[in-house]
Amino acid sequence: MKKAVTVFLVTLLAMTMIVAKGQQESATDLSAPVTIVVWTHDDPNRSVLEKELIAEFTKQNPNVTVDYQTYPSGKMAELLTVAFSAGEGPDVFNQSQSVIRQFVVEGQVSALDPAWLGYRSLSDITSRYIEGSLEAVSLDGDIYGMPLEYTNLCCYLNKRLFREAGLDPEKDYPKTWEEMMDISSKLVKYDGEIIVSRGFDFRYATYYLMEMLPMVEQLGGKLVSDDGKTAVIGDEAWLKFFNYMKEWGPNGRNLGGPTYVSVSKVFDLNDGQVAMSESGLYQESRMRSANPSFYESDDWMVIPYPQWKDSDLRVPCHVSCHYYMVNGNVSMAKQIWGWRLVNFMLSHSEEYLKRVNLVQPTHELFESETFKNMPYSDVFKTDLEHATLTYYSANSSAILEKMKQAVEAVMLQNQDPESVLKNFRRQVQSILDEE
Repeated sequence: MKKAVTVFLVTLLAMTMIVAKGQQESATDLSAPVTIVVWTHDDPNRSVLEKELIAEFTKQNPNVTVDYQTYPSGKMAELLTVAFSAGEGPDVFNQSQSVIRQFVVEGQVSALDPAWLGYRSLSDITSRYIEGSLEAVSLDGDIYGMPLEYTNLCCYLNKRLFREAGLDPEKDYPKTWEEMMDISSKLVKYDGEIIVSRGFDFRYATYYLMEMLPMVEQLGGKLVSDDGKTAVIGDEAWLKFFNYMKEWGPNGRNLGGPTYVSVSKVFDLNDGQVAMSESGLYQESRMRSANPSFYESDDWMVIPYPQWKDSDLRVPCHVSCHYYMVNGNVSMAKQIWGWRLVNFMLSHSEEYLKRVNLVQPTHELFESETFKNMPYSDVFKTDLEHATLTYYSANSSAILEKMKQAVEAVMLQNQDPESVLKNFRRQVQSILDEE
């Protein structure tokens, strides 16, 4: 009897909330003046496009004003966390799946009502997107964000530097991690112990889970068990990875490391600082702006993400997806106009690709001539067909930091990989146990 009463009360509460929501929406005056504050990370090319789209949107909706603010990408997560913990924050913002999941789980963001955008059901919206791309912003049948950029990393290669080292870029490019180390050893140049020209190097910074965890997964290892309860599975895979990174660093073959400038920042210069750099399709736009003569030349190419020689598992670089989301703590008018603004901007996916080289994971975009005509877009798409989202959870930022510390321990501090693995597992398990 108690169970029946409980079910009845829960059902009644749910119905009451639905009715209340409907009444609140119908009572919302969408013709009243409203200002939407948008926070987004710095990207000069994207900012120009989005300001144009916002101007078009506000022209069509003259009661709406948009305050568009940009911040350094490395500070966005901290700014958002502080703002939401104080019950504040922007009306609309974007951030990667590794950060925004906490806002979804904590109920800080607005669930999309398809009627706000003129749709009859959520499936009318979700069917636009490729499978898996909305996972990080989905919860209990609702969606809480739309993808702004869906980025995997492949490897940009400078053909000229390969030829100068006696290598044929079309034939000798690295297909495996073993080849990557050997070829980088042929390309690297030193001034004493200091590297002045790298063959290849990793991105480090915030990319440890995105670009390095797939190296472990190719060998059958896992960061977290399938049930989400057990940390760091597969010692053999993890030890092979940690030993590889130790050999890569200054205490091994001295091929690179996190103390050097990011290779993605110097590849476009074509000045001999690096022969290969992992980056996304967006790098083409940056290259075109920073060094148009190099972009227009035949001196660069893009190759797939490497695999281990003996691995039977095809695991390319993971995908980082930035989503635009709407603050769930603001007025109903702001939520509705916020979602309409997001939907309007992201309905111009070909413009984002043409002008900024950002890929939005829609079927329409992947089937477009615009995408197919982008240099090496087929390389990125082929890897994407086997890729999954970078690990995300409410505490993924904390796990990312532990991964960073572990890699730097073997690379820079010359610590024993077995000891590092043991400590890394203990730290990640402690984080999982707190969730």
